[in-house]
Order: sequence, then C-alpha cells, then structure tokens
Amino acid sequence: MKNIAVIGVGYVGLVTGTCFADLGNRVTCVDVDEERIANLKRGIMPIYEPGLEEIVRRNVAAGRLSFTTSYAEALNNPEAPAELVFIAVNTPAGVDGEAELRYVRAAAEMIAQTMDHPLIIVNKSTVPVGTGDWVADIVKNKQPRPIPFSVVSNPEFLREGSAISDFMNPDRVVLGSLDEEAAQKVAQLYLPLRGPIMITDLRTAEMIKYASNAFLATKISFINEIANICEALGADVKEVAAGMGYDKRIGRAFLDAGLGYGGSCFPKDVKALAHMANVQGKHPQLLEAVMQINADARRSIVAKVRALVGNNSTHLNRLEGKTIGVLGLAFKANTDDIRESQPIDIIRMIQADGGMVKAYDPVAMPNAAKVLQNVKLCADAYEVAEGSDALILATEWNEFKNLDLVRIKRIMKQPVIVDGRNLYDPPVMRELGFIYRGVGRGY
Repeated sequence: MKNIAVIGVGYVGLVTGTCFADLGNRVTCVDVDEERIANLKRGIMPIYEPGLEEIVRRNVAAGRLSFTTSYAEALNNPEAPAELVFIAVNTPAGVDGEAELRYVRAAAEMIAQTMDHPLIIVNKSTVPVGTGDWVADIVKNKQPRPIPFSVVSNPEFLREGSAISDFMNPDRVVLGSLDEEAAQKVAQLYLPLRGPIMITDLRTAEMIKYASNAFLATKISFINEIANICEALGADVKEVAAGMGYDKRIGRAFLDAGLGYGGSCFPKDVKALAHMANVQGKHPQLLEAVMQINADARRSIVAKVRALVGNNSTHLNRLEGKTIGVLGLAFKANTDDIRESQPIDIIRMIQADGGMVKAYDPVAMPNAAKVLQNVKLCADAYEVAEGSDALILATEWNEFKNLDLVRIKRIMKQPVIVDGRNLYDPPVMRELGFIYRGVGRGY
C-alpha cells in the first residue's frame, strides 16, 4: 500500500485517485474548490461518470479515500505522509491555442511550499513538452529549504464515459523521468493492472500524449472528409468505414462520421500541438486541416437543416420562424461534459440563423443551462419533437436508439430528421415517412 496525494478532483484527478484507492492504496485528494470538496465529503459527485459514484463511496467507507482543501493534510499527514503526489489539474486552451498552465504552476508552488519530506511529483495533467523540467524548476526555486524530489510524467489516456474501465484496463502506461528509480516506483502502482508499462524521458512521455490524441482526432476528421465525398458520389460512409476497419493497419475505432470531435481533450490538445509546432518554426499543415474539417462537420449539419426546412426567400435568417429540436447536448454519450460540445455549437448556429431551439439530454442539461440562452430544455425526446420543423440527433445516447419513431413523426410539424451520429437506418426512416439525412449516407 502506498500513500498518495492527488491534486485536483476533476475528471482525471477524481478517477485517478479513486482507482488507486480501489487498488488498495491510501489516497487523499486535494482541491482549492471548497464547495466541490464539501460535496464530495457528502457523496455528491462533481461529474457524471458511469460507476464512479459507487467506487468513491466504497473507498471512502473503507478509509482508503479522503478529500481535503489542505495541501498540508494531503502531503504531510503524520499517520500517512504522501510518498507520491499526482498533479491532475485543468490545462485549458489559451488565446492562441497554447495550453494554459496557471493551475499547474499553482499546484507546483503549493507542493514546494508545503512538502516537509522527499516526494515523487507525478504530472498527470496534459501539458506542453518541457513542462516536467519547468515544474522541477518551480519546486526547486519555491522550496523554503532544499528537500529532495523527483518529477515523473504520467500522461492519462482516459475516455469520458468509460474512464474507470480505461484506468483499470490500460492499453499502456507511459512514464517519463530523468530519475529511473522514481519512474520504477510509479510503475509499481500500476503493476496490479497488468498492462504494458513504457518508461522513457520526460519530454518523450509528454509528446506521446499529444501525438496520440492528435492521431485519433485525425482519424475522425479523415472519415468526415470521406463522408463528404460519399455524399457527393452516392456511397455509404458507414459501410466504407466498416470495410476499412477490417484492415489491421487501420482499425475500426474512431472511424465514425458525424459531428466531429469535441470534449475537453482533442480540441485543446490538437490546438496546443499546432501551437508548439508554430513556436518552433514548423508548419503543422495536417493539424490545421484536421481542425478545419472538424469545424466544417458542425456547419454541415446546420446547412442540411437549412436545405430541408429553411426559408429560401432570403439568405439571412434562413431558419426564422422554424423550431429545431436537438437531441443531445453532451459532446458524447455517457458524460455530462459540454466542453467544446458540438451540439452547443450547432444550437448557436441555428439561433444565429433565426431559428428557435428545443433540446433534451439525459444528464447534461444542468451544465448546458449555464451556457445556453433562449433554448427550451425539455423533459424528454418527445417533448423536443412535438411541433418541431426538424430534429437533429446530436449525441448518441442509448435511449435515442429505440425511440417510438411513429409517435415522433406524428407529433412533429414536419417529419425531418438530420442524424448527426448515423444512428438510424436510412431505408427504414424513409419507409416510416421521414425526410432523413445522415452524414455520408449517399443514398
């Protein structure tokens, strides 16, 4: 059993701390957000993640997991002083696409000022290449007195909606450090998971995270580019993706045409990698194209709605007087995260076009209500459909897969569905009497 401190209780920090506790370690999670920590102590989760609440409650009850706003309590508990401290704070995109590191800096400074014994500092946040060296300098310069420490990079590869499973069944664990002994001690934490462990230097480990996310984003933008061509040539992108996916060199994952990528990772990581390249005088042509195609995927959905129900008398306010229903607000299913949400962007485009919007999401509506204006948030999909001129399927929640489509058609003003996730079968939808458009379904 190891004594671990985790700085930050967002998606990465809370999942990481909880899973380490579930593996038998003693974990203290610290965050400066007093309300968030108070809620966690009461068993109220700050995020929606399948299975997380149950595991948190179990490990709190077992005495392996605790929450505090005090760095001293997390690092220097006399009964269980931390041996390792994970930095798992947010690194949002800055104005030029660069990763903003103010929270990492604050965490490093607080660790330096608080630690009273040697520590291994593990950077779990997604940070630019070179940040590990920068964190080491901050800690060294901010310590009141010299105390030995090591810095290890341990990038996370968790998918929202399946983060617990991803942590417990890793494709690989990447560790980077200039201190081989420190990296081996972190590796010991992951041995029970029986996944491949790769140990490299700090900068290479940091780059692995960016390169991985950029490649996955590229696959998504690639299949959306193919979808556009399929629509023009009469091919079906779902069948194209399936045929491509059988090739082991390609694989089927991340070849689902639709609204493009969103969420807290891919958009900011691709931007940050492009920014790093530009700063070094490189020209990230592929990354720029990936981002442009991703933006076009959202615009394409709104263009389809305009073409089907828009007013043709004017080029402005084409959707004025039209009510558009949007099913889904989270950027993907099984999460309440609306950061860089494709549905939110689409709603704003519709509003800019003069349209009125009704929307529903099983879990993301409280978060969406904080950022949306003049949108009617409904109790279910049927309330969204009632009286709508068109429906947009924007998030692939399971409950949308088996809607009563006969009822949906009956209560809509016009039976128009634009399926941004290719959830439905085009011939079936047309047989039911819908005017149906998917993404890259060229028939």
